[in-house]
Amino acid sequence: MVKSQQSPDYFMENDNSLTAEALIYAYTSGVFPMAEADGTIYWYRPDPRAVIPIDTYKPAKSLKPVINRGQFEIRIDTQFEAVIRACASPRAYEKETWISEEIIQAYVELHHMGFAHSVESYLGGELVGGLYGVHFASAFFGESMFMKVSNASKVAFHHLMEILQSNGFTLLDTQFMNDNVERYGAVEIKRSNYEKLLSASLQKACEFKLPTK
Repeated sequence: MVKSQQSPDYFMENDNSLTAEALIYAYTSGVFPMAEADGTIYWYRPDPRAVIPIDTYKPAKSLKPVINRGQFEIRIDTQFEAVIRACASPRAYEKETWISEEIIQAYVELHHMGFAHSVESYLGGELVGGLYGVHFASAFFGESMFMKVSNASKVAFHHLMEILQSNGFTLLDTQFMNDNVERYGAVEIKRSNYEKLLSASLQKACEFKLPTK
């Protein structure tokens, strides 16, 4: 869920009114925002679109021992803002971030409304990895992830998939194809097919909660 370095066609330029309400309308219409280095926000509607099939997901063999050891404690929605700010921090392979302060504030507002969630990995009580995304009905839109400790984000993603599978989600949108999401099983579909999947997903209500063990 790290954004692609390519420059896909953008849908429209920001009108300087990025709000939670604008995000709700955008996501339910198949559109999402990204910020440029100068803070300018563009709304994207790519074709093709990358999605990760939920029902067929299985963790990589190399990750199973890490999961089985229970090395990380997993929580949801306890430090949403800390997660999105960690995702916005510069990385060794990405000098720029598409997550601006304006985006952070809008998504934090969306989180307070119950439409954005974080899955968090803890080690020794410290937040060391995680991801965040947007949730409407039975659709989850993966935004970004981070890690401070090896495998922390991979385990968070595994638990995201468990959440989506156990609660009957029907769509996991990862927006653009890149090496990171392809590693998790992402495939590209035509925008017209994506929009049909999105429309169907918005007809079914789902809760975002950890499965009961």
